[in-house]
Amino acid sequence: MKIWEAIVLAIIEGLTEFLPVSSTGHLILGASALGLDPANAFLKLFTIAIQFGAILSVVVLYLKRFFQSIGFYLKLVVAFIPAAVFGVLFSHKIDTLLESPMGVAIALLIGGFILLGVDKWFAQSTATSTEEISYSQALKIGLFQCLAMIPGTSRSGATIIGGMLFGLPRKVATEFSFFLAIPVIAGATLYELIKLRHVLGDASWSTFGPTLGIGFAVSF
Repeated sequence: MKIWEAIVLAIIEGLTEFLPVSSTGHLILGASALGLDPANAFLKLFTIAIQFGAILSVVVLYLKRFFQSIGFYLKLVVAFIPAAVFGVLFSHKIDTLLESPMGVAIALLIGGFILLGVDKWFAQSTATSTEEISYSQALKIGLFQCLAMIPGTSRSGATIIGGMLFGLPRKVATEFSFFLAIPVIAGATLYELIKLRHVLGDASWSTFGPTLGIGFAVSF
């Protein structure tokens, strides 16, 4: 991957991470348009790592919002567990799906139609903050998040729709989705780093490290 290609993909990530349109799906289509091999191990790591860069911008911009009760963070753990379990169990299958731009395009199209009607389909609750989310709702949202393992399915879109389906207003569901993104994407990045270390070996990091760092910084 050339430096300019890394920058282009990082810009795509930065523009799409906080919209319910699947940044991963857009990255796969963008990489395909650039002629990059979707089966390349480093490209898969790069795609996830620059998402972590974009998510960290939330931590910096809204740092004060992260000072919440221990109970809230326990609910984040509960919501994180399904993605961690399914991610490990179906890692190979997910990697295969990441190699299919056509599958991504279809998932993006279906997700778009669902988002068009989501506000009309679900009744709004009276919850006013993420602190009011129950453990049951957190677990259900976490299960919905697993849908995003299908490339082209928006992680934020799936969790927002899941939250609204289980009684949360859109604003609260959206905030919880952003909080939940941090452990999920951090865990996925670490997992991919460990896998790539075995594939590429230590010597390759001097080659790929700068590209990864630039992509991370640009998306941030």
